[in-house]
Amino acid sequence: MSDLLERLRGRGWRMTAQRRVVAEVLDGDHVHLTADEVHARAVAKLPEISRATVYNTLGELVSLGEVLEVATDRRAKRYDPNAHRPHQHLVCAQCGAIRDVHPAGNPLADLPDSERFGFVVSAVEVTYRGVCPNCASA
Repeated sequence: MSDLLERLRGRGWRMTAQRRVVAEVLDGDHVHLTADEVHARAVAKLPEISRATVYNTLGELVSLGEVLEVATDRRAKRYDPNAHRPHQHLVCAQCGAIRDVHPAGNPLADLPDSERFGFVVSAVEVTYRGVCPNCASA
């Protein structure tokens, strides 16, 4: 059973066949699928699942804090099941591939008091951009 499925069961989330398929599609490391990609993979497992059900389920998972909605540029939002392990993202500027990265240090602590402008900072989002090996070799 996936980490996401275990977390959802632990919360007592009602596990319909459709919800289970969406959670299974999102299982794994470095998963950053668009809603359309989730739908396409879900249909392969459960042909009768509707696009609306996939979108609604993704919205519920985001609201529950079990999946992150990632917007790294003007492309479609992506859904990241790695919601409980702090990480940043590495994004290919050409194809849009996304990888989770765990840099050393604390980016929150790296912001000097003089640059906080009185804000009480509670979270940091860092996006590293570059070119992935596939695009670099093309």
